Amino acid sequence: MKVLIIEDEKPASQKLIRLLEELNPDIEIIDVLKSVEQSINWFLHNPKPDLIFMDIQLEDGVCFEIFENKPIHTPIIFTTAYDEYTLKAFKVNSVDYLLKPIDSDELKYAINKFDTHYKQNDDAKLESIINQLQPNTKERFLIKIGEHYKSVQTSIINCFYIKERCNFIHVNEGRNYPIDYSLDKIEQLIDSKSFFRINRNLIINYSAIQDIIAYSSNRLKIIVKNWTEKEDIIVSRERVSDFKEWMDR
Repeated sequence: MKVLIIEDEKPASQKLIRLLEELNPDIEIIDVLKSVEQSINWFLHNPKPDLIFMDIQLEDGVCFEIFENKPIHTPIIFTTAYDEYTLKAFKVNSVDYLLKPIDSDELKYAINKFDTHYKQNDDAKLESIINQLQPNTKERFLIKIGEHYKSVQTSIINCFYIKERCNFIHVNEGRNYPIDYSLDKIEQLIDSKSFFRINRNLIINYSAIQDIIAYSSNRLKIIVKNWTEKEDIIVSRERVSDFKEWMDR
């Protein structure tokens, strides 16, 4: 069995190799990779292994960035010191999730699961597992209008903003609604690919941007669809660089 290890901590990878060799001398470690960038390049030029052991936090980012650049259909056993990624849901599937320091009995159990379920190369099941591992983002927000409630799709929200210490959403039809979530909490719930916090008081949707204009003191002014407030939408000076990178990704 050909095994690839993606792990940025040398003591951890050495321990994993030792445990694997003790469990099964027929296991062949074909490579040990340390970063997202190195892993992406490796998958572009090498045949897929039978099994991957993958740490989540790598030296240059989170391992899920690898999947965004290169589809991977090889079964994966994740190894990490963190347990915030839907551990309970993940445990019912064939690929396992091992917490560091790795226990030899748990590793043996994970290998047995692979032998039992994944030598059939069930790509569809693996894709489902990877989707479960990735943090969920909100698809809609429930808001109250007088005595009524309305569910608003996140995709039609142009921006989230603060006005007079209250939080609002601005939707693409030009209406504004109060919302109970703070901007800090909203930032955790929405897709960072689609939304960006341009200043302390506003989070903007990429699809709502109509124009970007150079503004004073190296700042940027954003023109948003159907914006009804009097205040201009300005990217704060300290976030201009990150905003440009986000727009250019």
